[in-house]
Amino acid sequence: MIRFLLRLLGFLILAGGFVALVIDGTRSIAAGAVAFTPAATTWAAASADSLERARAFVAGLGTAIASDAFSGLLSLPTFAVLGGIGVLLMLAGRRPRRTVGVVP
Repeated sequence: MIRFLLRLLGFLILAGGFVALVIDGTRSIAAGAVAFTPAATTWAAASADSLERARAFVAGLGTAIASDAFSGLLSLPTFAVLGGIGVLLMLAGRRPRRTVGVVP
């Protein structure tokens, strides 16, 4: 059941990444130049309060590496972040491979 939920959530997030890619593509065609929306901008538009809480949490960890990694992740295009998270969740929810004919 958990694997199913992970795959479903991964698929929905991956679909959201595809929607973000289509929006960025449409915006790029209209502008005549490549234009990607950073994940921070999308997250701030959806819920600015939760973005600030996440930034405060990462800053509270006290490591510069975590803060730099988080800000680097937020600077990536939205479709890349959502696509990566979606793929990771789908891989986490996949069934384990069966080895047939292998003698231990």
